[in-house]
Amino acid sequence: MNLFARSASLLLLLTSAIVQAQEPTAAPQPTTAAQSPTRDTSYIDTQGTAHVTRIVPVPKTISAEAQRSLSRQMPDQGPPQSLAERRRGTDAYTARARVEWSRLCPNQLVEDKIAAVPVRVVTPEGLPEANRDKVLLNLHGGGFNSDSGSYTESIPIAGYSRIKVVAVLYRLAPEHPFPAAVDDSVAVYKELLKTYKPSQIVIYGTSAGAILTAEVAARLKQLGLPLPAALGIFSGMGDFARYGDSEAVYGLRGFSGHLDPPEPEPHDSEYAAATDRRDPLLSPIFSDLHGLPPTLFITSGRDLLLSGTVNLHRAYLNAGVDARLVVFDALPHAFWYDSALPEAIEANHMMADFFVQQLRK
Repeated sequence: MNLFARSASLLLLLTSAIVQAQEPTAAPQPTTAAQSPTRDTSYIDTQGTAHVTRIVPVPKTISAEAQRSLSRQMPDQGPPQSLAERRRGTDAYTARARVEWSRLCPNQLVEDKIAAVPVRVVTPEGLPEANRDKVLLNLHGGGFNSDSGSYTESIPIAGYSRIKVVAVLYRLAPEHPFPAAVDDSVAVYKELLKTYKPSQIVIYGTSAGAILTAEVAARLKQLGLPLPAALGIFSGMGDFARYGDSEAVYGLRGFSGHLDPPEPEPHDSEYAAATDRRDPLLSPIFSDLHGLPPTLFITSGRDLLLSGTVNLHRAYLNAGVDARLVVFDALPHAFWYDSALPEAIEANHMMADFFVQQLRK
């Protein structure tokens, strides 16, 4: 073959390789009914890893509304969601949720800043005079990279407790990794201490906000600041160094939706960044938990953070903290966001009642 022919052949091969590289990879296809398992299987390998399938019916122990919610169809495979798409979807969902919860719990909502940190202040309709010296500090959920809870966690709690809620709009990852969210939350708390006694403040959150609540409590203790009257840790964890069992079993929607098995690399690299995963502020399960205020933990049977919640609860108990745990059967992560579920109303009443009881002491 002459030089020209060899060059043309090489060019053809290179062009073909480039075209193939530019062609989009086919997205994994969702499992169909015909492909889904029809019986239980179980194989344990030599490392103890379980390779299982399970046929799990919807239990009759939950409400009809919850049974219908668990029956919602969701594909188990598909292209990954970008951060921009996640944020747009979360914003749209929370805007709807604000309207739905406000129908049940009328309120006045004001956008403000405290200690230069954006906040949402939710004042329940008919705030009693006796509650004007009390405040609940909400640290919202949303995976540290979006806001799924500053409405859904504040409006029902304000309504059922009849106490004002300040929801902290802390800086988000990956643009602002740990400890930015902790710093913002502590700054707001310190400013509230100028107006409220610590015995009249509660800090609480769901999911990322529950994790953040435990981190903030550890930080307040480290700084020697007065601790609040109580904490609420609702579907959270305190350990970025180790995966819990439930994270290998459940996704955000419990058994439905996409689920990747836990990888050996560290948790939530966008939030934790270069921080040592056993740092006692990032992972409060490794901190000194003695002397923390009464804390209510709530999770559910199909919650991906079930393990994280109960493990941190046990650590609180072992440190002598008045720590209480409620586990709702069968429901998925943060089900109390959904105002259509009777169990969500029940859970939010539990949270609010616990806060009211602690603020009476």
